[in-house]
Amino acid sequence: MSELEIKSLEEQFDARIARDEKIEPKDWMPEKYRQTHIRQISQHAHSEIVGMLPEGNWITRAPSLRRKVALLAKIQDEAGHGLYLYSACETLGISREELYEQLHSGKAKYSSIFNYPTLTWADMGAIGWLVDGAAIINQVPLCATSFGPYARAMVRVCKEESFHQRQGFQIMMTLAEGTPEQKAMAQDALNRWWFPSLMMLGPTDDASVHTEQSMKWKLKRKTNDELRQQFVDQTVPQADMIGLTIPDPTLKWNAETKHYEFGELDWDEFWQVVKGHGPCNKIRIDARKKAWSNGEWVRDAAMAYAEKQANKEVKQAI
Repeated sequence: MSELEIKSLEEQFDARIARDEKIEPKDWMPEKYRQTHIRQISQHAHSEIVGMLPEGNWITRAPSLRRKVALLAKIQDEAGHGLYLYSACETLGISREELYEQLHSGKAKYSSIFNYPTLTWADMGAIGWLVDGAAIINQVPLCATSFGPYARAMVRVCKEESFHQRQGFQIMMTLAEGTPEQKAMAQDALNRWWFPSLMMLGPTDDASVHTEQSMKWKLKRKTNDELRQQFVDQTVPQADMIGLTIPDPTLKWNAETKHYEFGELDWDEFWQVVKGHGPCNKIRIDARKKAWSNGEWVRDAAMAYAEKQANKEVKQAI
């Protein structure tokens, strides 16, 4: 293909993006667009799968049968989200096996938030309320992203994440209304998860190497800092309502801007976690590698069964 032909295709592609048309897998797209979506969708899928690990540890220790069932259902939803997203990513010409290999080798990233430990039952509430709350703010705009399979997958994902956020907030509200020890547990969880939740929305706009291009392609509709401000404005009144205190002494309402002002985040910590040096990075990846290894016989059996059924159909046709 000549440079002139490529330029014409790029112009047509940019015009479609400008018209808010969906780009489908068989449509022509710039290679950088394809690679950018592979990176983001796979990172999202990996985050859903790795995100099951800190919660799975609490299924048997949840305080009631109702809580156990609800937590189990949430984790099952997250597994489904990962499968939707891996499937969407595969439409870009990359195999599921390659996606897993990138995760296990450290080439592909997942959300930094899942590299923190879950120390108490209140952490299940904090994750639902804060982590899923931040995820919703980040993901709702993705329902209108330019790549069709990703946008369609996100519709169901966001509906289920919204339920997860309400479930987490209800856990925190119940603890905050309980005994002094229970309220202290809820406050402790908020203290530990607040700043990591803010940082999971990504680095500041001036430090983000992908934001400008993602905004141009309408992969993102809001910048990281805009999303972070939205999360703070939404969450602070919720904390006030249940009597918990945001662990930021600089937090204050700005009547002129109609936004909360908040303190500087520890970006050194963020980058350390992203680079693999967080409290639970090694534990999380080791767990995923072990699950992949232990599940090999299941994959082999499924492939053998599929081959057997295909041969059976061929014989019947003959």
